[in-house]
Amino acid sequence: MAKDPIGFTLSAVNKFAGSTWVDKLGLRKPAEKIAYYSTRTGFQVINTANDRFQKARQLIPIRLSREEKLSSPLFDLSLTEEQQLICDSLNQFAREILRPQASSIDEYGILPDEIREQARALGLVEAVIPEVLGGYASKPACVTSTLIAERLAWGDMGIALALLGNMSTASALVRWGTPDQQQRWLPTLLNHPQANATIASNEPRVLFTPNQLTTTLTPSENGYKLSGLKCAVPMAEDADIFLVTAQTPNGRTHVAIVDAALKGISIARDNGMGVRGAQLCEARFEQVEIDESNLLGTADFNYQDYTDLASLALCGLAIGTCQAVLDYVIPYCNERYAFGEPISHRQSVAFIIANMGIELESMRLLTQRAASRYDQKLPSHREIYLARVLCAEKAMEIATQGVQLLGGHGFIKEHPVEHWYRDLRIVASLYSGLHA
Repeated sequence: MAKDPIGFTLSAVNKFAGSTWVDKLGLRKPAEKIAYYSTRTGFQVINTANDRFQKARQLIPIRLSREEKLSSPLFDLSLTEEQQLICDSLNQFAREILRPQASSIDEYGILPDEIREQARALGLVEAVIPEVLGGYASKPACVTSTLIAERLAWGDMGIALALLGNMSTASALVRWGTPDQQQRWLPTLLNHPQANATIASNEPRVLFTPNQLTTTLTPSENGYKLSGLKCAVPMAEDADIFLVTAQTPNGRTHVAIVDAALKGISIARDNGMGVRGAQLCEARFEQVEIDESNLLGTADFNYQDYTDLASLALCGLAIGTCQAVLDYVIPYCNERYAFGEPISHRQSVAFIIANMGIELESMRLLTQRAASRYDQKLPSHREIYLARVLCAEKAMEIATQGVQLLGGHGFIKEHPVEHWYRDLRIVASLYSGLHA
């Protein structure tokens, strides 16, 4: 966000909300509400200004350039003022909007429209689109996108998975889309509040890997015919745009931008054990005719980067949910008495909690390091892979220990840890198509 009067005002409001004077004056709740709604209103003002700016000039296609390669691989973990502003706003949103409704959404598997509308007002899509295209991003920021995923997942991973679909699609179009693709699809995501985009990458087969796909793109007279079955597609029933991974007969992997109104697409609800807020579905594509211009990017499209950034987004979701587990079990163990003292006084319990904290911080640091290296245009594939493997292993470990620490309470829905346990299974079992 640029350093303008709106930016300075929002910064001052958030600094006031975080000061010790708020607690001394007993104004914690009002201050947090002011900070949240001020941030949301600020984003709305920026988005409206950008929209008017776009109407005054023809849309200029542009891609965000990654930073020039730095001489040192070191990275700074301190948040920028803009990142802190985004995190503060999303923390409030997750705590006051997502968390209270997470249990009900998990029970019925339906994401209310008002939550999606409130998320749009926060400007998640605009955060990854450059100013000349209607957003407010000045450069690609995997670290920022990972932070967004983490904060939303703290509220609920399933809801986060659903809300990030538009942002991930916009990010892919900005990074690799041709000028025509940017002009055609980005205005839809920016200017139509009801528009929804989703990623179709996973396939229902054993040992699935995104580098070996059964979904095919067969050359035809008018372009290509897309055929295949995708599973675990978030919000597919309401989607207007699909990003579908598929392979051509020569073995090359592409990402197709598919209009949901095309013939040959059928959707079936796929009720799973977790992330039910994402309304996961199976999407079948049967000889769907698409134009060659609907293949994402040109010769510079890097499918390895596409899958790497998807892994970073999944890591962010895992970190946020694991943080929710840790934040819940610490006060529980401090308040739960057995044999005349809190169970946290037992060494076995204290050691488990300490190990959970250590593993969580290792997940966060490795993920942020990988994202930072990508932003700095440094080699990052190895670091992203390590972060993905660590998060897949440790996320399930943290979830299991969370259930264990609650004992019998960890098995019942009265406490949310069993919900988070079910959600975190997806980190180890599925490839995510989201993009940081």
